[in-house]
Amino acid sequence: MALLPIQRLLRSLYQVIVNNVLVAIAVSLTTAVILMAAQFGFSEHIFHLHALQPIYLLLAALLPAAAFTLYLVNRSHYVYLVDYACFKPNCNCRVPLASFKEYMTQCMPFLDDRSIHFLTRMIDRSGLGEETALPPSLHYIPPSFGFSQGHAEAELILFSTIDDLFSKTCINPSSIDLLVVNCSLFAPTPTYSDMIINRYKLCSDIRSVHLSGMGCSAGLISVGLAKNLLQITPHASYALVVSTESMSHINYQGRKREMHLPTVLFQMGGAAALLSNSRNKARFRLKHLLRMITSTSESAHRCVMLDEDGEGNLGMSLSKDLIAVYGEALRTSISAIAPLILPLSEKLRFLLSCISRKVLNGKVALYVPNFCVAIEHFCIHPGGPAVIDAVQDSLRLSDSHAEPSRMTLHRFGNTSSSSLWYELAYIEAKGRMHKCDRVLMIANSVQGTSATSLCGSVSNHPTVLMGHGPSASIGIQ
Repeated sequence: MALLPIQRLLRSLYQVIVNNVLVAIAVSLTTAVILMAAQFGFSEHIFHLHALQPIYLLLAALLPAAAFTLYLVNRSHYVYLVDYACFKPNCNCRVPLASFKEYMTQCMPFLDDRSIHFLTRMIDRSGLGEETALPPSLHYIPPSFGFSQGHAEAELILFSTIDDLFSKTCINPSSIDLLVVNCSLFAPTPTYSDMIINRYKLCSDIRSVHLSGMGCSAGLISVGLAKNLLQITPHASYALVVSTESMSHINYQGRKREMHLPTVLFQMGGAAALLSNSRNKARFRLKHLLRMITSTSESAHRCVMLDEDGEGNLGMSLSKDLIAVYGEALRTSISAIAPLILPLSEKLRFLLSCISRKVLNGKVALYVPNFCVAIEHFCIHPGGPAVIDAVQDSLRLSDSHAEPSRMTLHRFGNTSSSSLWYELAYIEAKGRMHKCDRVLMIANSVQGTSATSLCGSVSNHPTVLMGHGPSASIGIQ
């Protein structure tokens, strides 16, 4: 461990030396070309260098070198996805729908018949299958809630997922330079990031962040933060991104139906991803990442709130404007990311459609770009059948494009910020990922929408590993 700061210093010096060597080569080559031109008389016909003072020749050599140095400083630094892992709950955490309905009637005496009927109808329409899971503490009779239960759930998901990721990548935990963890509802002290640092004995100068309260899009927000930090760190640095949600510490015991919906909609899950600014062993390259904020709208701001009801019972409240807010956030995000990923032909068609609509006073339907010509795979946040249907209709996707989202919802449920990684694992498990395929990941939350485009893969044969605890491995390029 004592050698780690020295290793990091050497790596930084290596990067500086490489950049300076490139500048020196540029200066030498430029000077050599100028001197040879002057020696053989080419300068008489081009720059008349024979009449210039040596200082001007030196300046002429330094200007290209300065431009090259500026390029090195401001060039775009690619960030790669090395591998990832998804939490796979044990079978004893499984909650069949019939058991869930019985659980509500037997273990929630504060629910009246009207609320039970409403929640039962929501379960039938939720798109959930028989394999979704809830934390162990919720299987007790009566169910157990509280800080210790939330802490135990966090340790179960975080540590098993990260263990699986490290075993697949063969990365030493001490090599991690950045750590970004997100969990919206549960932010204990010490934080999740501190728990991980303590468990795996990460290096003392690691940069760590715990994000909370950012909803289902927090997974891609964490990726974006890690990407920005990797672009200013030395070459061959690693960032560990962990996304999860906790359900064991809150137990709403009131009668407001909208505050019981999170119990039905959200399930147990988590994911961990390893990012790097080195292409070595990488599976994906992060091409674009965009985040749009909608919290300026009052309806979006109050759409999902951790609040108390009239009787003082704490719970998560979901507004009836939820779907409308999601739709508006999606339109804003897609409009912003479309110019970055669509080919020129689709951009021209859309432009001509706008011009025709303007000239003919809106009598011509606006052309909806075909995203399928630019993207092979889509990972849509599985917030529910209505959310998936809305995105599918908006982007004109086929059923096969929306299948990963529907099947993830059916098998694992809505696991909040980690859901998109389960969808990527599903695509891999079905053998649909091929070399140079592109993936568009869309995560919605009431705070806004995040979208990222993954491009390429460095392995010719994608593989997915499923097993106890976390599971999944990607292969793309």
